[in-house]
Amino acid sequence: MPNEGKDRPVYVISVAAELVDMHPQTLRLYERKGLIRPGRSSGKTRLYSERDIEYLKEIRRLTQELGVNLAGVEEVMRLQHELDDLQDDFESEIRRIESAIEEKVNSQPLALPSKAGQLDPRDRPVYVISIAAELVDMHPQTLRLYERKGLIRPGRSSGKTRLYSERDIDHLREIRRFTQELGVNLAGVEEIMRLRHRLEDMQAAFELDISRIHKDLSERMTHFRTLPPPQETNDE
Repeated sequence: MPNEGKDRPVYVISVAAELVDMHPQTLRLYERKGLIRPGRSSGKTRLYSERDIEYLKEIRRLTQELGVNLAGVEEVMRLQHELDDLQDDFESEIRRIESAIEEKVNSQPLALPSKAGQLDPRDRPVYVISIAAELVDMHPQTLRLYERKGLIRPGRSSGKTRLYSERDIDHLREIRRFTQELGVNLAGVEEIMRLRHRLEDMQAAFELDISRIHKDLSERMTHFRTLPPPQETNDE
């Protein structure tokens, strides 16, 4: 299976702690916070995978190099887990489709994602910068700064005027929550929003790819059903 090697739980906590230069108690704390999800042996011993080690190294980078507080790290790792889970879902769906082909499921049409290829109404760019700033109680210059940092990605009108969507407004409110309520520094917010944008892009690509695969499979099955039956040969 995909990534089976990276997800295989192999390291006991003492070895994992040594690999990432942390105290074992720190790893237990991160597990309680949901930052990592180690496996368990049949005897309930914690076992860490290569992916867990990568997560721990990323946590150390966020805290030690970027100065991100624990609230920010929790959000970053939650998004990272969502990304990895989505990738696993995508690969599982591909395997399901391949299995359907192997089983020659040609009697029922395969269901397509209902919204694949359609623009989400929340992504429609409608608000000029002054209105967007008023909606989120920020100065327009702050919105321009966040755009330069890549935290938000407003659209443009034909005249190059910035236009913000409902999703942009949600993102701006989230940024305000991280900075004002949770005390996450700008470096942490950048990491969070980078992963959030990546997750949203991956979700859209996931739906599009699965829709394309379903469509291609449906066309192939239709073609196979319309082929003439093979001619019987008489070897006598």
